[in-house]
Amino acid sequence: MARIIERPTKIQAVGNKSKEILEYIGAVSSGDTQISVAHMTSPTGWREPGQRPHFRELTLVLEGVLNVECRDQNYHVAAGQAIILEPGEWVRYSTPEEGGAKYIAICLPAFSPDNVHRDPE
Repeated sequence: MARIIERPTKIQAVGNKSKEILEYIGAVSSGDTQISVAHMTSPTGWREPGQRPHFRELTLVLEGVLNVECRDQNYHVAAGQAIILEPGEWVRYSTPEEGGAKYIAICLPAFSPDNVHRDPE
């Protein structure tokens, strides 16, 4: 049966600056644990701790540039580009460039604090 999600749920972000996470589909907003879809808005200079998530993350950058630091390489994902990270891969996200970034993150299974496995700060 079809369901409309009337509005996203705002999720508390982790990082050195305030970042807006609006979850449209996922454990918090729709009760779905198989997938999460969220719209992120991060300001200039935002960064979060490294993590080794136990989910596949597909990220589509809508505006700005998202810096994606992996163990083997640092990626600058610009508006109109996407990046895919596999479960267990170490990653640290940031938006060091002027204007920050807006992007969509899709996680399979759904994001939860229990499956992100952040580095100690």
